[in-house]
Amino acid sequence: MKAEIITIGTEITTGSILNTNSKYLASKLLELGIETYYHTSVDDNVERIKEVIDISLKRADLIVTTGGLGPTQDDITKEIISEALGLKLIDDEDILEIIKEKFNSLNRKMSLNNLKQAKKPEGSIFLNNNIGTAPGIFIKRANKTIVMLPGPPIEMETMFNNEVIPLIKQDYYIINRSINVVDIGESQLEMELRDLINIDPDINIATFPKESEVEIKIIGKSYNREDLEDKVEYFIKIIENRFRDYIYGYDNVPIEEIVFKILKEKNYKIGFAESCTGGLISGRLSRIPGASQVFDRSIITYSNKSKIQELGVNPLTIDKFGVVSEETAIEMAKGLLNREDIDIALSITGLAGPEGGTDEKPIGLVFMCIANRNKAMPIRCNFIGNRENIQNKAVTKAFSELRKFLLNL
Repeated sequence: MKAEIITIGTEITTGSILNTNSKYLASKLLELGIETYYHTSVDDNVERIKEVIDISLKRADLIVTTGGLGPTQDDITKEIISEALGLKLIDDEDILEIIKEKFNSLNRKMSLNNLKQAKKPEGSIFLNNNIGTAPGIFIKRANKTIVMLPGPPIEMETMFNNEVIPLIKQDYYIINRSINVVDIGESQLEMELRDLINIDPDINIATFPKESEVEIKIIGKSYNREDLEDKVEYFIKIIENRFRDYIYGYDNVPIEEIVFKILKEKNYKIGFAESCTGGLISGRLSRIPGASQVFDRSIITYSNKSKIQELGVNPLTIDKFGVVSEETAIEMAKGLLNREDIDIALSITGLAGPEGGTDEKPIGLVFMCIANRNKAMPIRCNFIGNRENIQNKAVTKAFSELRKFLLNL
């Protein structure tokens, strides 16, 4: 089944809001084994919406629209789709009563223009909106399926999950698994996965790069669930054997949650001494419920003076090797370990840019050190990107190295 997602609204095409609806719907459709071939955004213009709908009816089997179902004059999605399909708009008394009740419950007067929300194309069904007033619409006509959803993301997501999925779910089984890797590029992954792609019609393997990691997605579709489970596990085992040193987790569990679980299992307390990341590492860990069980403290020592005063870094070390150096990172970690109740210390210092780099120490150079009371492991990294990219990559790398350090204890 070929799908097209059409997001309607001038606020989208002008960049006034971020179009999260397309991303959400594409990922949900993929979980159902439905591939989205086209993403289209169009403003609130009758002729342009007509053109987009006409094109989509020629090239897609499933068309999902968002936006244009409200009561105002520029909410014209169902009117245009009805015209394109040659269908009349008819009144639905049941949905009209539901809309009236929603206004009554909010102690608000319903305007006359809300009456248009109770109209639907003949042969279609309304999709209940538990949050807003605009109902969605589902049409199955010939070999086409058209789903019209409201624009506000919370309304759209709730309606899609509760109302749409049961209507479009295929009658075969779908298994969707992910393997998450770090410290290896997508191009290398793709080269080493090439022999696995398209060798089994029931299995689709693809890579999806993120800022600091890559997701290997394995999607299986079959009418035989037991056979499909065996096939998916077979491919997962092959990928594990090839990329064991790079895999940190599965099914998109964030890397900081993996680290949190290991710290908890080993009953370790950790502390961070951050310079170039300015608290981002600490922030990622602290978002996890129960983080206080493993997270003792974080010290942001951005200036040279604070590294000396808070962590006991020797001024001569900074003078000789520089603040961005392996030696400084080691002393930062050891200084943090002098505090009570810390079993593991992670320090980080680097050049996030955009200024301050030299030929010897370019922008993106970062030193980390992970230490306990028995050993210290310094790590040198070189990242590329703007300031935010470098900081985010450094955070992910820190958790990746921390995970490996903990597993080897």
